[in-house]
Amino acid sequence: MANQSTDKMESKVDDTLSRMSEDKKDDILSNFGHFKEYLGNKVSLADKLGMNEEQQAKAAQKVGDYLAAYEEPKNREEKLLYELWKAGSKEEQHMLSHMLVKLVHSES
Repeated sequence: MANQSTDKMESKVDDTLSRMSEDKKDDILSNFGHFKEYLGNKVSLADKLGMNEEQQAKAAQKVGDYLAAYEEPKNREEKLLYELWKAGSKEEQHMLSHMLVKLVHSES
């Protein structure tokens, strides 16, 4: 049952990313503060939907995979995250996803 909810969540992440306009992506990625705010809003929504930290980290990892594959870093912080993402194994990327979720959780 948990796998079905995780698969459903991953499908929603894919759908959201594919529908996002280039202008919206540029706005979110234009500076690290905007990126953290966007991620924080999504984590807050996930909390309200009852998603646990593991599910949130899986969603963040899906976003990280997308960004690493399709978007160029637009500032120093994003460049660092990109380099860490590329250097890490899937397990390390997952842990970085947990850390990003915790980062924006602590700021809200």
